[in-house]
Amino acid sequence: MQSAEIDATDIPTRQLNDRLMALMLEGTEKFVLKNVCGQRYIGTRLYSKNGSHRKLDIEITGTPGSDLGAFLFGHRIRIHGNVQDGVGNTMDDGEIVVEGRAGDVLGFSMRGGKIFVRDSAGYRTALHMKEYLEKKPVIVIGGTTQDFLGEYMAGGVVILLGLGGTLHSQNFIGSGMHGGVIYIRGKVNRLSVADQVEISQPGVDDLKVLDQYVGEFVERFPEMRLSKQEILNGEFVRLAPKSKRPYAKMYA
Repeated sequence: MQSAEIDATDIPTRQLNDRLMALMLEGTEKFVLKNVCGQRYIGTRLYSKNGSHRKLDIEITGTPGSDLGAFLFGHRIRIHGNVQDGVGNTMDDGEIVVEGRAGDVLGFSMRGGKIFVRDSAGYRTALHMKEYLEKKPVIVIGGTTQDFLGEYMAGGVVILLGLGGTLHSQNFIGSGMHGGVIYIRGKVNRLSVADQVEISQPGVDDLKVLDQYVGEFVERFPEMRLSKQEILNGEFVRLAPKSKRPYAKMYA
């Protein structure tokens, strides 16, 4: 596999992304980016016009800027550090692994692929997340999120594991939610959840989903030395919309 290492110190966003594109077109399949600090849109334009959709591996050390992996359609990105806002914006396929914390609007309008965040995330995680044909996006977060989790969510799976005692205690969960499912480890206050969202215990099929994606989370963070079974032995709640048209009465 042809690889390239880039020291991103003082390289502006556009110049860095232009360099990644040029190297990709020359046949590079793996990138190691060091000293990244605020450069945006990394991974966004890495496609070829001839229709060949090669899957690239991108390893980042530092703190990438907003919209990391926006419109991502198959590449794998691992970040050794925190990330800013808009990670996975309208992501179509691929995988993003964050060895730290994520900012706001994680997975905004995401319609495919997977995002794994070791720690916690900010406000409006999974905003407008949706399913597209056979694609079902997945976000697994080791900690918790801030307010407006799953706002206007239309599809996909979100899992909050509440590791290290960071149980979810924020408000406005599922506001406008009309598709998909959220699993939260621990108890949830009914007053923190939108009226149009039903709270229930996971069923047999839900437990299969949790087993798969919690297992994948554990595999991606071996340094945490987590036990999948110990996590699954915790109490989970299932949040799903009561209706696919939560505001129908407002327009009747």
